[in-house]
Amino acid sequence: MDENCVFCKIITGDIPSYTVYEDDVVKAFLDISQVTPGHTLVVPKKHVPDLFAYDSQLAADVFSRIPKIATAIKASNPDIKAMNVINNNGELAYQSVFHSHFHLIPRYTKDDGFSMTFTDNTDKYSSEELQKIQKKITDRLGD
Repeated sequence: MDENCVFCKIITGDIPSYTVYEDDVVKAFLDISQVTPGHTLVVPKKHVPDLFAYDSQLAADVFSRIPKIATAIKASNPDIKAMNVINNNGELAYQSVFHSHFHLIPRYTKDDGFSMTFTDNTDKYSSEELQKIQKKITDRLGD
């Protein structure tokens, strides 16, 4: 635990939360911003700053719980039609609390107050450029 971390304080109960699920690995609680109703954060109880700090066991343990929590959120409201599962990993990626966490954001309509934009750069990359990027990544995967 990190004594200066707001999520660690929520995990220990020093800061109250609206917990929807908890076990020995994760705690899931309502995000106080409620981007849409039911917006939930899933955080590992082990303090890790971001996804880059996960080992394969922690990843398996945390990720395996997300479908159960997501399914319960969806079942809680018949108006939920879809869900965004988001991890902002690093400051440049909009991470604001440096204790790894996943946002489960229920989607009700296209006008529910949440949006994401993906730029289509298809025309900017040749097959050769994509192969170079692919090789750089696969060369670093290791075992």
